[in-house]
Amino acid sequence: MIVAGFGFRREATLASLRDALAKAGRAQAIATVTEKAVTEVFRAFAEETNLPVTQVSPDKLPEKETATHSHHSENRYRTGSVAEAVALAAAGPGARLIAPRVVSSDRMATCALAETNSRGDMS
Repeated sequence: MIVAGFGFRREATLASLRDALAKAGRAQAIATVTEKAVTEVFRAFAEETNLPVTQVSPDKLPEKETATHSHHSENRYRTGSVAEAVALAAAGPGARLIAPRVVSSDRMATCALAETNSRGDMS
């Protein structure tokens, strides 16, 4: 299972999320931080993609090692990349990053891909 993890700014649009996913690659599920999962733009994106959504608690992010580092992510969520940490957390134990974060053209959204080690349930 390939999970696309998302980080995005408050000003992000549906086009921002679409572009970030297009740059990252194909996914079978999407995920973001709990507080962002309930936003109108992410709910519309989830409906449009018709992919399962996993909400990741912010307290799970610092325990995930990320390939890239953003000062904003470090300051707000104590992780180098929200998109990468969310993808890894949603993909479950033993997941591996298969595409580090990419940034949408408007710089409002990031997306990273992680793959589960097994066909088991996502956590």
